[in-house]
Amino acid sequence: MQTYIALLRGINVSGQKKIKMAELRAHLADWGFSEVQTYIQSGNIIVKDAEKDLLKIAERIREGIQNVYGFDVPVMVLIPKDIDQVLAHNPFLPDHDPKRLYVTFLGGTPSSMLLEQLAQKDYSPEAYALIHKHIYFFSPSGYGRAKMNNNFFEKKLKVNATTRNWRTVNKLKEMCA
Repeated sequence: MQTYIALLRGINVSGQKKIKMAELRAHLADWGFSEVQTYIQSGNIIVKDAEKDLLKIAERIREGIQNVYGFDVPVMVLIPKDIDQVLAHNPFLPDHDPKRLYVTFLGGTPSSMLLEQLAQKDYSPEAYALIHKHIYFFSPSGYGRAKMNNNFFEKKLKVNATTRNWRTVNKLKEMCA
């Protein structure tokens, strides 16, 4: 059995796409996952499963949510090694306040043209760095006031994305141990 991290995009935000985590844990167990854990209400899930294909796991969770709750939720599935890489490569550490650091996980690889167009945008003092399929993001005013938020990156790069704060990324690593 392999450990997986599933990140749901856009649930329990502003009263939209409400899913209670205790209920979701029970459904995930019904869908065949074991050792199901969730962290806070924003769709951070740790599961174990025998399936090796990350896309199949994501689709199983997405379809299950669609069938039970009646709405579509993008799901990204990672392995603990992915979280290790994210934690090891944050270019904003140690020089920036970790409480103002975020990671946007991309659901696909953006085109080089879109990446070039994004590089032309300057919203200083906000800053970002794309490493692999992760955008490290610094927002000195906090995420709620950020111009370069999840929707911004999705729109500019034309890929699904979901963002977590630095504390949550560290907590997911801890939960995988």
